[in-house]
This record gives sequence, C-alpha cells and structure tokens, in this order.
Amino acid sequence: MLDRIKRHALAAISVFAAAVFLDSLRYKFTDHPNTQEIFGRLDGWAGTLGLPGLFAHTGLFSQYVIGSAELLASTLLLVGLLPRFVRLNALGALIGLCVMTGAVSFHLFTPLGIDPNNDGGGLFAAAVTIWVTSIVLLFIRRNEILALLADLRRAFVPSPKPAASQMRAPAHA
Repeated sequence: MLDRIKRHALAAISVFAAAVFLDSLRYKFTDHPNTQEIFGRLDGWAGTLGLPGLFAHTGLFSQYVIGSAELLASTLLLVGLLPRFVRLNALGALIGLCVMTGAVSFHLFTPLGIDPNNDGGGLFAAAVTIWVTSIVLLFIRRNEILALLADLRRAFVPSPKPAASQMRAPAHA
C-alpha cells in the first residue's frame, strides 16, 4: 500500500512540476510583456554589476535559455515516470532545482522582488513550490541520482590500468 502511495505521489509531483514549467513557456517563448519586464529588470541590475546583456535576449541567462532548461526538465520529469527511465525523472528534478534556485534567489536578492508582475507574489510562490517539490523528488530519487553519477563517472573517468608488476607472467609449457 505504501509503495502505491509513493509511486502515485512521485507521479503527481512530477506531473505538477512539469505542468508549471510547461505553462511558463508560453510567456518566455512568446516574449510576453511580463517576461520582458522581469528579464529587463534583471538585465538592468546585472549591468550595474558590470555584466550588461546577461539576461538580454541573447544573454547567457536569457528567457530562451531558462525556458529551454525548463522544457528539458519537464520532458525528463515526464519521461522519467516510465519504469525504464526513472533516472531521467531524477535528472529532471535536478535541473528543475537548479533553475528554481536561480529564480528564488533572483526574486529575493535582486531588485526584482517577490511581486514583479503585481500578481500578489504568485510567480514567486510557484517558484518556491517547484523548488520544494524538486527537493522532495531528489530526496526520494537519491539512489537514482547516485547511480547516474556513477554511470557518468565510469563513462568519462578512465579506470586505472593495472601496473606491469601486478600482471601475471604467462605460463610456459
């Protein structure tokens, strides 16, 4: 019974987070005025730090780059619900956590504030909610993340070769 609840909770959290990410894409990818306001304000702030253009349309953290990361996260969250691809769910949660950590931080620690669109802080509340759900998913999927990291390590870090002295000499007949 607990396994069923856990499985359904994982699916519900994943679908909810993916839905929020996918819903935000219509604003980011259509250059909505609210998105222009948010990223324009962030770019102005970055300019005062000597990093003009960081949040501009072609900047490193533009609405298109962030939107693409959200699209990737939502795709991985949903595909990762298939039993064969559970590691992708964990990876989607990790990407979601990274994106939402940035969002929450920029709302709290820049002139953006928690209510940049005069929506009563709804955008900020959504960011915090997805940030928390990503942490929950990562906690539940921690073994999958560790397995994924081990796989990446095996793929990219060569294993040490045995020393010549450790190799056995061939047997002669």
